[in-house]
Amino acid sequence: MCGIIGIASNKPVSINIINSLKKLEYRGYDSAGLATLNNNKIDEKKCTGRVEELEKILFKSPSEGNLGIGHVRWATHGVPNEINAHPHSTEIVSVVHNGIIENSDELKKKLEIKGLRFKSQTDTEVITLLITEALKKYDPLESVFSTLKQLKGSFALGIIFKDNKNIIIGARRGSPLAVGYAQDEKYLGSDSYALKSMTNKISYLDDGDLCVLTKDNVEFYDEKKKKINKKIYNLSDDKNTSEKGDYKNFMSKEIFEQPITAKNCINEYIDSLKKDINIYNFPIQPNNINKIVLVGCGTAYHSCLVAKYWFEELTNIDVDIDIASEFRYRKLKFNSQNLYIFVSQSGETADTAAALDLCKKNKVKTCSIINSVESTIARNSDWVLPIHAGPEIGVASTKAFLGQMIVLYILCLKLAKSRQDIEDKDYQLFLERLKLIPDAIKKTLKIESSIQSMAKEFIDAKGSMFLGRGYSFPIALEGALKLKELSYLHAEGYPAGEMKHGPLALIEEGLPVIVIAPKDKYYEKTLSNMQEVIARGGKILFISDYKKELINENVRFGVTVPFLDNLLSPILLTIPIQLLAYHVALLKGCDIDKPRNLAKSVTVE
Repeated sequence: MCGIIGIASNKPVSINIINSLKKLEYRGYDSAGLATLNNNKIDEKKCTGRVEELEKILFKSPSEGNLGIGHVRWATHGVPNEINAHPHSTEIVSVVHNGIIENSDELKKKLEIKGLRFKSQTDTEVITLLITEALKKYDPLESVFSTLKQLKGSFALGIIFKDNKNIIIGARRGSPLAVGYAQDEKYLGSDSYALKSMTNKISYLDDGDLCVLTKDNVEFYDEKKKKINKKIYNLSDDKNTSEKGDYKNFMSKEIFEQPITAKNCINEYIDSLKKDINIYNFPIQPNNINKIVLVGCGTAYHSCLVAKYWFEELTNIDVDIDIASEFRYRKLKFNSQNLYIFVSQSGETADTAAALDLCKKNKVKTCSIINSVESTIARNSDWVLPIHAGPEIGVASTKAFLGQMIVLYILCLKLAKSRQDIEDKDYQLFLERLKLIPDAIKKTLKIESSIQSMAKEFIDAKGSMFLGRGYSFPIALEGALKLKELSYLHAEGYPAGEMKHGPLALIEEGLPVIVIAPKDKYYEKTLSNMQEVIARGGKILFISDYKKELINENVRFGVTVPFLDNLLSPILLTIPIQLLAYHVALLKGCDIDKPRNLAKSVTVE
């Protein structure tokens, strides 16, 4: 989940490396570092903490050099400290690495037998020493190929060499890596977002690929050492979506731009003139789909849970859901008539990408619902449905989650209509209600002041519980996840009907319990479950789309969102739980955009 950058130029690169690392901090912020080639030696500087700390070091002791690599770390092997920070260098080579080398202990023992000594606890230093040893016999390119053969696991690498001051070598297996092009400069980066401030011309390495960059040229090789060509993509240049503007932080901005992103998404898929959804080119004819298998991690998994209810309600298709990190370790029975749908914000989520790769190997049809059409998951899928949310910088997902749900709902409607599982009049009604979502989100955001009052109830709480039934159960899970991510408070999400089967033991006087209860077929049952909590002293925070609910001494706070229909309730009920997590974290003084121990793009297993 670390971020890497490399720049080969005809002018000093350290400032641009720092600026790129700031953009990559969403991938990791335990430590930071860079290495440049200066006066025929590797000039390495690194520190614990954020990139701004590295910037202070460079202010006191500038790094010169027209070629260099940089890194922001999300710790895996070894605690976050200066020694374990990247780059990892010897006198003749320096390496930055995103990923995990699974056989690092085995390789380390072999190198120690040769008399080599390790300075850090990291798996990455193994790579540095292997290349250093290989350079005694081979040129840089062959040394890297020789080293890669010995590595098991995932990696994206950026490598510079003391005696070859003009080249950066990049390599990819499992973790994403992009190359950028500009006049007299070439770039290596973990993703296009870090490179967009310098160029909009990007190529992507595939698994097994290696690249050699100079300021004037890029050469690509496959794992068999054969030279290959890469397509160059022209990226859109929309700076407004990647800057905070007047907002305190990216998460606040991303919550409040959801009416716009929802409108953009819906407009992309609904043809108002034809009164239809413009989704075509299904990898399997809709009537021939035997089962849909939804796969995701974290927040994306919660969007899959919501979608399962929609597919079951509106279609006659069987639906399974899998957590991506469990998917490829089970004894699966693949079926060519199943459609496997992979949901990921970044399109680079390692567990999800690995599950997709397993499906490709078993020759089944795949679809990805992602926010980045240039990503690995998108490029490897048979069919791609973008969510059109724009860059999401805050680590805790908000607008991407909303976009995932909207696209899954739209896909569900299209399949239901194509298979004639619903009548045309109902289809048209659902489309009209779908168009009302952006304005309904805008109205929902006006409850912020009420949510701020609710947030105060969590300051001294030692934990909390989120309850919901039906469509609201996944939103309860998402609410608990958001609160954990942002405020570091313990929180659990449960189906409200499960309270009596164990979780009631956690209820004590004053414990905040968020009850999500839209006016649906579960409503009365949810209220009964709420009474179970009240009877044991729980402090109820009530969220509904039903205005008649009376707030009494047993219900501490209540907020109401607009009602569109029961199917769309999870989309609007998401807004209060996002705002609640945000304002609790704000009151606690937490780093909202960069929660501790987390990173945005989870590119390791």
